[in-house]
Amino acid sequence: MAGSLNKVCLLGNVGKDPEIRNLQSGSQLANLTLATEESWKDKASGEKKSRTEWHRIVIFNPGLVGVVEKYVKKGSKLYIEGQLQTRKWTDQSGAERYSTEIVLAQYGGQMILLNRVDGGSSSEPREAAQPASRPQSQPQGNDLDDEIPF
Repeated sequence: MAGSLNKVCLLGNVGKDPEIRNLQSGSQLANLTLATEESWKDKASGEKKSRTEWHRIVIFNPGLVGVVEKYVKKGSKLYIEGQLQTRKWTDQSGAERYSTEIVLAQYGGQMILLNRVDGGSSSEPREAAQPASRPQSQPQGNDLDDEIPF
């Protein structure tokens, strides 16, 4: 195998108000749930059917945590890009448990708010953060302003 890719892209609605937690290191993380819905028409009955899938999202990126804390609430529509991670933990009874989450790490992931700050929908999404690897645009030709004081 030449390489591999672990990337998850979701577009959905936040199921409950996000939880912001402080870590021992002094940084913060945000936990939220995102609902995605699939709908179809049953061929046999002609009835419309749908299924909702719930996803756990964990955000470690400090800039995105700040945006979540300020602007994201139950019902917000989000576009999320992150990585799928499964972690193992032990519950109170001593049983080993597993949780699968979409993680937006310190230096990666992307979140786009698809609602206006006042809660209404917007035809133009606002990008909360850009991935670190996105190339920056360069000026073309002689488009530089000669009056810049530095």
